[in-house]
Amino acid sequence: MEEARANRRKFIKDSVITAAGMVVMPALSEATPGYLPGGPVAGSQVRNAGTPEAARIRFSVIGLNHGHVYAQVGAVLKGGGQLVGFHAKEADLAAAFAKRYPSAKAASTEKEILEDRSIQLVVSAAIPDARAPLGIEVMRHGKDFMVDKPGITTLEQLAEVRRVQQETRRIYSIMYSERFENPATVKAGELVKAGAIGKVLQTIGLGPHRMNPTSRPEWFFDRRRFGGILCDIGSHQFDQFLFFTGSTNAEVVASQVGNVHHPQYPGFEDFGDVMVRGDGGTGYVRVDWFTPDGLNTWGDGRLTILGTEGYIEVRKNVDIAGRDGGSHLFLVDQKATRYVDCRQEPLPYGERLVDDILHRTETAMSQAHCFRATELALKAQQQAQQINPGK
Repeated sequence: MEEARANRRKFIKDSVITAAGMVVMPALSEATPGYLPGGPVAGSQVRNAGTPEAARIRFSVIGLNHGHVYAQVGAVLKGGGQLVGFHAKEADLAAAFAKRYPSAKAASTEKEILEDRSIQLVVSAAIPDARAPLGIEVMRHGKDFMVDKPGITTLEQLAEVRRVQQETRRIYSIMYSERFENPATVKAGELVKAGAIGKVLQTIGLGPHRMNPTSRPEWFFDRRRFGGILCDIGSHQFDQFLFFTGSTNAEVVASQVGNVHHPQYPGFEDFGDVMVRGDGGTGYVRVDWFTPDGLNTWGDGRLTILGTEGYIEVRKNVDIAGRDGGSHLFLVDQKATRYVDCRQEPLPYGERLVDDILHRTETAMSQAHCFRATELALKAQQQAQQINPGK
């Protein structure tokens, strides 16, 4: 037992000292002049450039309605995929994508991609309510599907997606980017697994966003299209709650949503929060569209993981105390308070997803977890009480 504890302490010490080769470990009460800013926001190095001779799989894209599609494509390219083609109904979105990926062929129809037997994976960031129907067609055509969040917008869609996934045994992966594409959150997962803060008791996930209404398409303001605020940007938080608490069963204790400051968009929701309870811990979620223009990023996303022996806080996009960039991790245990710059931490999701496509495994994310996180988000949205402060 003592040997196991010693090994755990050594792993945690090594993780904190060597993470990204850029880690500093001052007490937080100290000033920050000793902080050494790292390089550009990183993640795993591109495994290949998507060239045919280096490709592990061939993939195409259908639906470019959210900018997240570029991170999705980037993850698969890092994992060894070759981008073959794409289809979008919107000429401006297609032109921008073609400029970024000139070697990808523009398909005239979705059918052209769906019926190409050489393509193993379809990636999509279509309008949210169209994602599940597309994913069902993709799976029925014998291909795996990786989709932006929210990957499903109603419980009825979820039931049908589950049924078809069971029938076809294809992968339906929702890219919860706040976990998969944030190096500090990936690092937090490693530390929690190593026992750095003991048994996890609770997660607190905060997902503020900047609205930028003039740049948003019409569907952005229609709850029927985006699924509601808890279904949409809240989906990240349910994924993280399940992952960090290790919960395999969970229920929504209470939830509320509202349009508290944007009456000009009556179909919109700008605030929501949730209490959730699982068999591995509890969680609290708050999401909103109130990031002020004075912040130098789209949102001060935060994750706090409370354990029996300490806690971790992840500042995903910004440290308002002044440290450069994003992917900041703070670890407090029984001995010290430490800071970890995680910007050079690898992001394994893309490579693991490609592995899963090739070997029919579940290393990137289990199918059960993917659907469970979505189910929690959908139930929280369905059960939410409407709030109207000040009215």
